[in-house]
Amino acid sequence: MRKRSAWIIALVLLLHGSGAMAKIAVGSKNFTEGYVLAEVMAQLLEARGLEVERRFGFGGTMICFQALVNNEIQVYPEYTGTLREAVYQGLEAGPAALRRRLAEDGLAILPSLGFNNSYAIAVSRELAQREGLENIGDLAKLPDLRIAVSHEFRERSDGWIGLKQRYQLPQDSAGIEHGLAYQALAEGKIDVTDAYTTDGDLLHYDLVVLQDTLNYFPAYLAVPLIRNDLPAAARSALEELAGSLSDDGMRQLNARILNDDLTIVAAASEFLKRQGLSEPSAQNQRGLLMSTLSRTLEHLKLTGIALLAAAAVAIGIALGVFRSRRWSRIVLYVAGLLQTIPSIALLALLIPLAGIGQVPAIIALFLYSLLPILRNTVTALTTIDPLLRHVAHALGLNSKQRLRKIYLPLAAPHILSGLRIAAVVSIGTATLAAFIGAGGLGEPIVTGLALNDTRLILEGALPAAGLAVATELLFEAAERWLIPAHLASRQTAA
Repeated sequence: MRKRSAWIIALVLLLHGSGAMAKIAVGSKNFTEGYVLAEVMAQLLEARGLEVERRFGFGGTMICFQALVNNEIQVYPEYTGTLREAVYQGLEAGPAALRRRLAEDGLAILPSLGFNNSYAIAVSRELAQREGLENIGDLAKLPDLRIAVSHEFRERSDGWIGLKQRYQLPQDSAGIEHGLAYQALAEGKIDVTDAYTTDGDLLHYDLVVLQDTLNYFPAYLAVPLIRNDLPAAARSALEELAGSLSDDGMRQLNARILNDDLTIVAAASEFLKRQGLSEPSAQNQRGLLMSTLSRTLEHLKLTGIALLAAAAVAIGIALGVFRSRRWSRIVLYVAGLLQTIPSIALLALLIPLAGIGQVPAIIALFLYSLLPILRNTVTALTTIDPLLRHVAHALGLNSKQRLRKIYLPLAAPHILSGLRIAAVVSIGTATLAAFIGAGGLGEPIVTGLALNDTRLILEGALPAAGLAVATELLFEAAERWLIPAHLASRQTAA
């Protein structure tokens, strides 16, 4: 039974992955500029007659870069400084060295989009004026400042650690989601954070960028980072973006999304039209209803495959071990250990093994679904009245007959309850899978967190909550239909 279950999940994942590379997958990291540049690239490719899959909101540079190396995506917007300092640490200076190193991984950079989005350190205008802050070194005279920087900046070699050493800063830093940092700064909850020099939030919150007098931050030229096997038509289309944006132009584009309540899709479409690169098309005017429906179906696909595979494996294992108290405890203990691994950590651990996208998300949801199904099935089977066991044996029923006619019907209410718990938990957990490009209803939530956009967060959260409620009602109806009243009352009494 266990071997059969293993083959079932392998077959499901194999079928899921077949034919996945028909479209050009455009990726992005999870901050405003990354989203809008990726959307510009996606719309331009569509305008040139190419099919595109959007896989936005990867949770960090290395996840996005690894997705490109693994051919999970074929292009995403990146920065030369990030490649040199965070991806290929210690790489010698100069564009030639960077191009050679990228070529070893089967990658290439196209001509720069025209602007330099370097890291910077930002404070409120009020604090800068009150304390006379003009450059980063001035922070050293205020040891009590509350500094919170983005999680990635806090760990990067060209981030907080090196900055603290270069400027001899006495403060320590806390980590904060980049999309929330500016609001925390404006509300006075923190005093200092890291920024990107083209961030629209700098204008929106009237922040002051401190001068980097020691030239700590290198140049971060924005470029399309592609795979060398990207089709020539796609490569040619993306090269049309070369030099299309200045530093101020990018800052203004970011600010329009924040200040004018312009959607990323509309901002990208408007930019391309202004540059004469495309006209608005039906593909770019995707309605909210259709978008939500598509994400909901994708969400159901993730949870459905994981739940079916978990049910097959968990019930199979339970039937194999329930007669042994020792083995039942062991398998439940192992399944319980999986539940202690935080969802984000488990997804990150699966990236080296299964890449990014829907496959590692399905594996993670499968692992999280095992315990409730396994525990309920084992509990139901081991608590069957011993008298019924003796009667079944006295009637001459063999092992398979006892399972089919006695044990499984009696255990059915508990098994269905375990499936219901697993389904609802999976629907909630699946929203986190957007951090590794799995899509679903987590995508607008991740985007909304990055942009500090409550509307986008609700666009994903409300359908996810509705899906969980609908699942509860569906299982409740299934219980009434499938389970006889006397067995259902037995479960309630237990």
